[in-house]
Amino acid sequence: MQCPSCQNTDSRVLESRAADGGRSVRRRRECLNCDFRFTTYERVETVPIMVIKRDGSREIFNRNKVLHGLNRACDKIRLDESRIENLVEHLELHLQQRAEKEIASAEIGELILEGLKQINEVAYIRFASVYRQFRGIDDFVSTLETMNTEQGHLAAVV
Repeated sequence: MQCPSCQNTDSRVLESRAADGGRSVRRRRECLNCDFRFTTYERVETVPIMVIKRDGSREIFNRNKVLHGLNRACDKIRLDESRIENLVEHLELHLQQRAEKEIASAEIGELILEGLKQINEVAYIRFASVYRQFRGIDDFVSTLETMNTEQGHLAAVV
């Protein structure tokens, strides 16, 4: 690691600790040449996930966009924010573990809906109405009937 003060490449690590929720390592270093102390961060380098949008354009996956959409769907619903954060965390981990690094936005939306269904039905409907571009009451009724049927199957199994 190059010293920011004298550009010498010899330094020693004084202290290491987890940072960013365990996603990186913070290291306190001291230059062996000039005794200047500085901090470095070490992170796992990941291959960016490319999202293929409905119009065919591509953009890099942005967890903040997902969080924003989920927060809007959960607005005024008493829901623990950590559950939303965990959903996004699991989604991002799932996407990183895939061999394919390009994914359709439609598939991401369905993964989010699957997670929301387990967390809160109202948030699920609100997110689905925007994501699936509901055009009227029939779309809401159809989605509600599908959810009701799926729950009926679950109740029959349990």
